[in-house]
Amino acid sequence: MCTHRPPCPPADRSDLDAARVIAFHLEQAWSLLCSGVIRFDDTGGLLPDGRVVSPRHPACVRRPIAA
Repeated sequence: MCTHRPPCPPADRSDLDAARVIAFHLEQAWSLLCSGVIRFDDTGGLLPDGRVVSPRHPACVRRPIAA
């Protein structure tokens, strides 16, 4: 997919987030990268072959408040 120079990193590399954004949908919280990866705002994603990339940060944890 990537036609510019220098080329974006392939979708299967750890630095896949360095690829350029070619389409984004802020209201749906995702972006399409030049490498074919769909990146979600929680830092997770989908690779072009359908594999899932887990979010790289812990989700917000709600803790009960003592009364």
